Amino acid sequence: MNKKTILLSIGIIAVLGVLFWLGKNNISSSGSSANLSENVTADLVSDEDYYDFGTISMAAGKVSHDFKVKNTGAEPVKIEKLYTSCMCTAAYFFQNGKKLGPFGMAGHGFVPPLKKSLAPGEEVIISAVFDPAAHGPAGVGPIEREIYLEGKSSPLLTLGIGAKVTP
Repeated sequence: MNKKTILLSIGIIAVLGVLFWLGKNNISSSGSSANLSENVTADLVSDEDYYDFGTISMAAGKVSHDFKVKNTGAEPVKIEKLYTSCMCTAAYFFQNGKKLGPFGMAGHGFVPPLKKSLAPGEEVIISAVFDPAAHGPAGVGPIEREIYLEGKSSPLLTLGIGAKVTP
């Protein structure tokens, strides 16, 4: 290697190191202030965190379960996003008689933002719909999936479903 290449490599490594250091400091300082300004995790609760469908058949089609979610706090809770952990699962948001969705897996097609607020004491329904045939024959056996509700900078609530899928 010639002298120019060595100096260029050292310069690039130095710049990347400085950027990494600056990024690390920004993440840690912004993370703590975000947690203070949006400390609503405990205010959003569900009557159950997990539902087991038991043994279900691919041939029988989709199954669904409704989770009741309530704001138990004294301030409104803003839900920015609703999404699932797998394409085989969809979530729907029911508030004041209105249905929004489907909300699917982030990164696999467009998942619209939710941007809804729950007043203190308000209750909504999150409906989880699981398609046992979505993965074909490879999807036989035990499954576990999640539905996520997120605020602007923090997770608010995770709901889970499980089943044993048979052909």
